[in-house]
Amino acid sequence: MKSILLKTQVALLLFGFTLVFAQQKMKLPKDALFYMEINGKQLNKKVNWQKLNPFLLEVTKENKEKKSSWNDYSKTGIKYDATQYHYASFNDSVKTYTAHFILDNKEKFQEFINSSKKKGLEISKKNNYSYVNLDNDMFVAWNGDRAVLKMISYDKPYKYDDSDITADSAAMVVDSAAVMVDSAAVAVDSAYVEIPEEPFNYKEEIKYLKDDIKNLKEDIKEHNAEIARMQKDIKYLEKHHEYPKEKKGSTDTKYSGESEDIVSEPKVEIPPPGIDGEDVGEDPAYQKELDSLNIEKFKIVKKLVEADFDKYFNSNFELEVSKDILSFRDANSDVFVYTDYGRIVNEGLYGKMMKNYEFGQFFNKMYNSNSSYNLYFDKEKVRLVSSYQHKDSEVQKNFSAIYKGKKNKKLMSLINDKSIGYYSINVDGSKYFDLMYSLLKNSGEAEYQKEMELMMETMKIVLDEEAISKIAPGNGIFVLNELKTKTVEYTDYDYDEDYNEKEVKKTKEVAMPNFTIAFATENEGYWNRIFNVLTTNKKTVKNFIKKGDFYTFKDDKKDSYLDQLFFTVKDGVVYMTTSTDNILPKDQSDISKNWAKDSAKYPASGRFDIERLLIGLEKEFKSPSERKTLDFVKKNVGEMYFKSEVKGDRIETEIDYSIKNSSENSLMYFFDLFDEIYKINESEKKTPIL
Repeated sequence: MKSILLKTQVALLLFGFTLVFAQQKMKLPKDALFYMEINGKQLNKKVNWQKLNPFLLEVTKENKEKKSSWNDYSKTGIKYDATQYHYASFNDSVKTYTAHFILDNKEKFQEFINSSKKKGLEISKKNNYSYVNLDNDMFVAWNGDRAVLKMISYDKPYKYDDSDITADSAAMVVDSAAVMVDSAAVAVDSAYVEIPEEPFNYKEEIKYLKDDIKNLKEDIKEHNAEIARMQKDIKYLEKHHEYPKEKKGSTDTKYSGESEDIVSEPKVEIPPPGIDGEDVGEDPAYQKELDSLNIEKFKIVKKLVEADFDKYFNSNFELEVSKDILSFRDANSDVFVYTDYGRIVNEGLYGKMMKNYEFGQFFNKMYNSNSSYNLYFDKEKVRLVSSYQHKDSEVQKNFSAIYKGKKNKKLMSLINDKSIGYYSINVDGSKYFDLMYSLLKNSGEAEYQKEMELMMETMKIVLDEEAISKIAPGNGIFVLNELKTKTVEYTDYDYDEDYNEKEVKKTKEVAMPNFTIAFATENEGYWNRIFNVLTTNKKTVKNFIKKGDFYTFKDDKKDSYLDQLFFTVKDGVVYMTTSTDNILPKDQSDISKNWAKDSAKYPASGRFDIERLLIGLEKEFKSPSERKTLDFVKKNVGEMYFKSEVKGDRIETEIDYSIKNSSENSLMYFFDLFDEIYKINESEKKTPIL
């Protein structure tokens, strides 16, 4: 008996170990370029479902084909106070977006899915989960307490370079649509394997070319028919000055008896578009071929989705994310987002284009960075804290060095309470050269590396970095004081009874900015020489004059948005402004004094009063609906402030948006704003036009 009991315990122990090792963590895909965590525990407390639910029901009611079996978005079966995980990836053929949810009511969730899916779509049952496609490229799977939403698209990869063919990172070998017709033809797993390069099939290529010729001929026929129809319309209009009136009860479009020379076109039945909404024209053979390709495409997508669902529901449901991605995550933030900007740019269409150029790697290296974002919905403001980090430590070091410029307090006096906003920088201009050199280093192709190094050495010799940096050391500010209204002329076109075009000069009111741009210099003589040249050069002397300490540029064109600009150099600062009064010191309150201190303290900072900005743009809003929306937004819009600085091995930027109304918190503030704008637009739709 003891022996049997011992053997049973050992068997159970081994079985337990087997389960532990079999259900491993779900790893974030290696090619993920976007990752997001939603802190449901914090965020759900800030959502007022009594407000949000009626709004969601209202905006979605037009899209519902039938009455839902539920009417409460707060009870969809999703556990809103749990953490949600979202991520996206793409390569040359597959683009995916995935979201992981925890459920607290499986039955309610299935009701939610049944009311969201298209009619006639059946739920597929698997060993340990169920799934259904909500659309051709959207699938959702669930079990008792977990759900996964996946949006996916597949396109056959284009071979930019025969020597550079890599596998899809979508967990399977995908070479053509035909591979997926027989589910036994390909083993679907989570391995990343290379696609074997097939020999060039000239017969298949000839077939493709013939099909292209056929489609082009069909396009020509369609265009010729359309041109002929328009020519007939022109002849009829020239004779009758109006389009033919359709007879009452008539279902055709034949012209009246007065136009015997006009022959009506036969009515053509237009076949429905393909699965992807593509216009397939009038060729039934082409329609059949397109339907076949879309069906095979859907089979491929379905196999990919099933493979990912199998992998997830056979795991322990924990998503394993690398420390690099989470290095700047704040556990107290409401939302955390990571983006691999290098992959987004370099592995997309832009990156493939750059590979065709000898020094395309320079741009690839420039964009090779990551950015992380922590979003906070506080009671009185929204905060977004971003962290930028280049993947090359040397390049990042040079980026950080630029952000360590000297302070310049002379520019602080331009900031005042009455301005719409400002943007200031305090960077080290001399460090731009080091950054450029680090980007050029090892950026060329191997065969041109020596040439690249020679060019870099030549640049260092030719360029006097110290002298150049003295022209503009790196301290500058832009101040938008106000937006004035100006009447400008523009050209429009009218047409007489015979449709002859006539040019007409009209006027309109536009917003004209009153601003100042100023930056420090350690070489005043250089800038004075530039302005003196502008006042004497035969091509610019008509517009540039010198009056006292100011150089003035005046544009006599009546369609110009600026009347004149003033330039001057004073006390180590170069000014460009729309009014000479703008460079005079302004009275500053305690608030504007704090702004001024920040403008000198941080490498980059700024603030904008959006209400004042919208007041200046009032003339741009014409219709009653636009004016009503503008009036509401002006009363409720807030103020924006931001600052950037170097923190450790990253550049951190904080953007604060202060809310203005009486919402419970900044999250519901945006809802209240959108809800009211939606109501205004809906009321305008219902207002009868007299």
